Amino acid sequence: MRLLSLNDSRLARAPSGDLAPSQALDPKSLALARLVALVAVGGESQSYGAHADAAVDAGTSAAEIVDVLMGVIPVVGLSHAVAAAHKLALALGYDPDEAFGPRSRMWRAVSPTGRCPCALRGVVA
Repeated sequence: MRLLSLNDSRLARAPSGDLAPSQALDPKSLALARLVALVAVGGESQSYGAHADAAVDAGTSAAEIVDVLMGVIPVVGLSHAVAAAHKLALALGYDPDEAFGPRSRMWRAVSPTGRCPCALRGVVA
């Protein structure tokens, strides 16, 4: 913690240039923590892909990832979780647009945000 508070670059980077591994967390917990960090900062789709792959490789199931996403809503806020859900679903190989059929694709076509126009007004569709 002292090195982190001093902004010591040796803490953040390993000789390979990769992020230094955690010494206290197992790979599965570390991968989930990194996914949660992406949700909190509004990470890009490519980042979700890399970190979701790492989580799955570490033995995390898609259901566990969804549980973690749901569990952090009180901390990060519903808007961050909703924004992350689509990217995370795609990273896990699940296409939410296909799951909801033509109606979902229709909203993406008519709305610049990809959201149902009713939802933008606060009306549940």
